[in-house]
Amino acid sequence: MELRPLGRTGVQVSKLCLGTMMFGDWGTKDHDESIKIIHRALDAGITFVDTADVYSAGESEVIVGKALKGRRDDIVLATKFFMPMGDNPNHRGGSRHWIMKSVEDSLRRLGTDHLDLYQIHRWDPAVDLDETLGALTDLVRAGKVRYLGHSTFPASTIVEAQWVAEKRGRERFVTEQPPYNILVRNIENEVLPVTQRYGMGVIPYSPLAGGWLSGRYRKDAQEGPTSEARKRLAARFDLSLPENQRKLEAAEQLAQLADDAGLTLIQLAIAFVLRHPAITAPIIGPRTMDHLESQLAAADVVLSDDVLNRIDEIVPPGLTINPAENGWVSPSLQPAARRR
Repeated sequence: MELRPLGRTGVQVSKLCLGTMMFGDWGTKDHDESIKIIHRALDAGITFVDTADVYSAGESEVIVGKALKGRRDDIVLATKFFMPMGDNPNHRGGSRHWIMKSVEDSLRRLGTDHLDLYQIHRWDPAVDLDETLGALTDLVRAGKVRYLGHSTFPASTIVEAQWVAEKRGRERFVTEQPPYNILVRNIENEVLPVTQRYGMGVIPYSPLAGGWLSGRYRKDAQEGPTSEARKRLAARFDLSLPENQRKLEAAEQLAQLADDAGLTLIQLAIAFVLRHPAITAPIIGPRTMDHLESQLAAADVVLSDDVLNRIDEIVPPGLTINPAENGWVSPSLQPAARRR
């Protein structure tokens, strides 16, 4: 599989990244089956694996750790922190207190002495970026972490974080992990231009829009994706909502476009993300071996300009059909803020 530079780090990673959210209680509960899927991905040339402490309450990290035994040195391993890990209010967020504990927990579950990429899962506006970067910098200097990344940061905060790193002598974030697919294109407006300006790697999640672009859900569908992970995101999958009906209509048109181009909808969707010059490696998130094989088949697909133009007609550049999927929404746009 083709390798691509991870921003300006000098590290090379496969053009597809294996996401592991669906391994464990949220998806494939059988550890042995999950490990077989991971091994198949590695055998196919994937060298980049992404997980998070919150996935199935740490179970995904345990599975990944088992799967990588004997192969760890060949893999760029990424995980994330920030989401609540229990009821304790200090077991979440971007504080030094939580970072120092969460990294040790992840290292133990993954069975490794270092993380290649450690990412904050969301921006924490309640915590000074300098505190977060200060703690993460200490982890880099201690050899527990190689590189730092963030996920779903707004463009203004990406810029601020780069400024803080430069002015305070901190390690800088070198990657961003945003939501991005044909139905969710908001990051084309500001986030992707900013990451290009700073030479950052971009590893977008949900290239299949959480299943909307898998080919399973057509105009006569009575319900959207229903896995345990999807049930946690009802606003994105409830077909009674008009914005999700519009997604279904777009998916129907895209499925026809894929047919006309001699592709599956999965190939069209992943190849679309791969084509953007700011993208390093989209994260594929298979739950079964069949899912993995269908997604690997997109790795060598190159979309023509005619197909890309038709995609733009169906979903214009910069548009997200359901704004709930943008990942980050400014607090100033929340109803309570508007009333003040």
